[in-house]
Amino acid sequence: MGRLQRVGLALLSNDAMSEPDFQRVLGVRGVAIHGARMWYDTALPQPQRLDRTNEELATASRYVGSVGLDAIVYSCTTGSFYRGIGWDKEMERMMEEASGAPAFATSPSVVEALNEFGAKKLSVVTPYPEWNNRLLLPYLEANGFEVLSLDGHPKTGSGQVRTPEQDPEEIIEFAVGRCRPDADVLLCSCTDWGTLEVVERLEELAGKPVVSANQATIWLVARQLGLEGPIDGFGSLLRDHLAMVPA
Repeated sequence: MGRLQRVGLALLSNDAMSEPDFQRVLGVRGVAIHGARMWYDTALPQPQRLDRTNEELATASRYVGSVGLDAIVYSCTTGSFYRGIGWDKEMERMMEEASGAPAFATSPSVVEALNEFGAKKLSVVTPYPEWNNRLLLPYLEANGFEVLSLDGHPKTGSGQVRTPEQDPEEIIEFAVGRCRPDADVLLCSCTDWGTLEVVERLEELAGKPVVSANQATIWLVARQLGLEGPIDGFGSLLRDHLAMVPA
């Protein structure tokens, strides 16, 4: 038996999906997942709320890094795109310096996954309110994508339903209904939304590749760890685009 590989997650204090998603895909392949939570103060307005959270990033990375990591992840999509291009890579540099491990932030991981498919035109669905969507659009455009549609789910965006508690069937209906036929890829943003478990069905119904936030970061981490594919059940990114690229 080889050495146990370890992945650290720096995540928001109220994130209920990132750890289960990483465990679902990597934990069953003998990878240990360790989390460090950063306080997310919902009493603050945006962007102060995320600014306050990200003040803890270096400390969280250092703490979780003390177990000896093979990779570390900043598991928050909005938190890694809201300051635009440059901040996303700065976060990774900061985490690597604090933890001593290769770092992956969610938003640049999503960009890499979209580029892996050669995507030019996107349909994007999110659980976000308007503030997040307004900042996601220019981030994607600055990375060279044409965004054909970007829709936030009205129930989660208005706070009627918490993102991790939304019915997967409701997510599927919404995402497929908003996906443009001329899009190259359907992107499902947000690490705290239950999209990983429905990626496979979304690809079947939409007839195109689907990238979700946690799926994209898990894919890059799996390559870093040298895991051999295919990994089935979570869409074509993990099934068909893992073993092609050496770690």
